[in-house]
Amino acid sequence: MMKKIWWALTLFWIIAFGGLATVIYTRDVDAAGVVQTPELKWFSLALLGGLFIFIAICHLIFLFIINKRATV
Repeated sequence: MMKKIWWALTLFWIIAFGGLATVIYTRDVDAAGVVQTPELKWFSLALLGGLFIFIAICHLIFLFIINKRATV
């Protein structure tokens, strides 16, 4: 049961990351009204990537815990 939840969360994070990256890369103006230059878009994508790496590490720790409980 827990592995199904883990796979559902994995799918959610992949879709969320892809959607947010698409929004960041295709927008012309951000919410504050600042015109998005290519440099600002790449910086925003780098921040999103850093957040995604943090989430992926936490997600893998969660998988490790699930696997440990399954073997006990």
